[in-house]
Amino acid sequence: MKRFPSLLVATATLLATAVDAHTVFTTLFINDVSQGDGTCVRMPSDPQHCTDPVAGIDSDDMACGANGNTPVTYTCPASAGGKLSFEWRLWADAEQPGALDISHKGPCAIYAKQVKDMATDSAAGSGWIKLWDEGYDESTGQWCTEKVIANNGLMSIDIPTSLPSGNWLFRPELLALHNADKGDPQFYVGCAQVFVQSDNTAALNVPAEYSVSIPGYVQADEPGLTFNIYEPHFPYPMPGPKVYQPAESKSKAAAAVSSKVAKQTQGKIPSNYLIKNANWVGVEVPSYSTEDGCWKSSQACWDQASECYDSAPPTGSANCRVWEQKCDGIVAACSAGNFNGPPNKGQKLESEDPAPPSDIPDPVNAAKTRRRRTRRA
Repeated sequence: MKRFPSLLVATATLLATAVDAHTVFTTLFINDVSQGDGTCVRMPSDPQHCTDPVAGIDSDDMACGANGNTPVTYTCPASAGGKLSFEWRLWADAEQPGALDISHKGPCAIYAKQVKDMATDSAAGSGWIKLWDEGYDESTGQWCTEKVIANNGLMSIDIPTSLPSGNWLFRPELLALHNADKGDPQFYVGCAQVFVQSDNTAALNVPAEYSVSIPGYVQADEPGLTFNIYEPHFPYPMPGPKVYQPAESKSKAAAAVSSKVAKQTQGKIPSNYLIKNANWVGVEVPSYSTEDGCWKSSQACWDQASECYDSAPPTGSANCRVWEQKCDGIVAACSAGNFNGPPNKGQKLESEDPAPPSDIPDPVNAAKTRRRRTRRA
């Protein structure tokens, strides 16, 4: 049996990151639990340019970043009222620390859009609402991006309890103004695919002034995009629409609508996976008791490894290498004449994703919260 060739060359290519890195949204946390690097996250696929700002404010990339109209395999479930946190990194694979260069001062925002079909509905276009924003905090003398840097690249928000159940794109946004006075405001965006679990299935009735199209929600000549941070005149004019705060419905009609809870049907992460790398999962190979079965299961393992490396985003392929070690173990057993297996059948493998930050900041839209220790999913 010919052994599957090593995939380390592919790994090295994926881990490469541009020297002049800016920032990229890499990791979603739900209730302070990391969902895994790249899991449920739409990010640019090119590791050499994944941290670049959006090429132009009229581009469809303004919605979810480069390649952001392409859905990822998995959509992470979260309850309405639950906490979402978004991690930004200078280096997508965390090869070096940092979230954003301190010179990149500017505002932040978080938008959301409900989609019926995560696989086919476009991220770009109408239907976006702004859930939160912050520009320059005159009480602390800090831009929002400076707070993100101080929070180890993290920004958090509570999902409004009145959001209806279903598929949602949550879009964190940073705007760097260090070159805005030269006509070059730099947007950094990404999207998390989230299935909001709620007993509310009634569609939001969003007033027209709060519902926007991305691209199209900002203009190149508006004050928030041309603001000179070196000769500032505060208050800073926030770009985009006003923040929309969904009202809690107290009507009997709404209560009746809520009697049926929508179930997630798309993008569910399999419960039987042994290890996950972004939006790929490794599942146990078939059991065997013969030499032929042993080598066939070995090949099935390497086939999965190949899929892992091929699908790995700029956050890297660390857990593909963990899976590769499992395949090595099957090959070793077959070569030794041990044809009953696979070894350590069904045993979960230990993730080698970078350790998450030790603290997650409070939700920006919550009145009373506390910092929590982070955990991995």
